[in-house]
Amino acid sequence: MRLALFQPAIPQNVGACIRLGACFGVELHVIEPTGFRFDDRAMKRAALDYGPLGHMTRHAGWDDFQRDRGPGRLVLFTTKGATPLGDFRFEGGDTLLFGSETTGAPDFVHAAADARVVIPIRREARSLNLSVSAGIALWEGLRQTAGLTSSGESRP
Repeated sequence: MRLALFQPAIPQNVGACIRLGACFGVELHVIEPTGFRFDDRAMKRAALDYGPLGHMTRHAGWDDFQRDRGPGRLVLFTTKGATPLGDFRFEGGDTLLFGSETTGAPDFVHAAADARVVIPIRREARSLNLSVSAGIALWEGLRQTAGLTSSGESRP
């Protein structure tokens, strides 16, 4: 299982996803351009010292990501999703993709996705934070695919 961020705009979210990937032993893919200088101090501060534990790949754009992401389904998390998270069945090779915080995912990304999933929230709430959504989705995907041990460690 992998995490991927499409053109993220907020460095703290990328930093939090670096930590998330490091804590659960999953790859993080960042699809550029980003809405910040990638060496921004805020992102580094958010990642703290978790960077060496994680594996992050930067892609110059969508086409590079599509070419290099590896096998498995592309599962897009979107507020316009068709399948509620609780009804979705993950597979071990899935790449969990999250759109930009400010613009979401464009139509061509929706079209490329093998599945679209929504994390249900209260109607009066607009959306969850990107890194919070990624954490919820990743944990559920790892739980379903036996990617976690009983102690919470992720399995390779």
